[in-house]
Amino acid sequence: MDRISFDDLVKRLLQSLPAGARTLQRDLETNFRAVLRANLARLDLVTRDEFDAQARVLERTRAKLEALEAQVAALEGRAPGAGG
Repeated sequence: MDRISFDDLVKRLLQSLPAGARTLQRDLETNFRAVLRANLARLDLVTRDEFDAQARVLERTRAKLEALEAQVAALEGRAPGAGG
């Protein structure tokens, strides 16, 4: 997926304006940034760092779960022989 930076998005919006409107570029840029930030803030997004940190936690949790599943399977394999 193509990741677009916030500044690139603002630049693309400004470039899509007609030439006459570009004279208002500073005001529009400020307004675009404000509107984008306000709307992005409402999306309840996480940063890439937060996402990566949670992915690492999930990896460790999966590894622990697999180890515990193997341990349970080994214990269940021995249980019938020990009981009889």
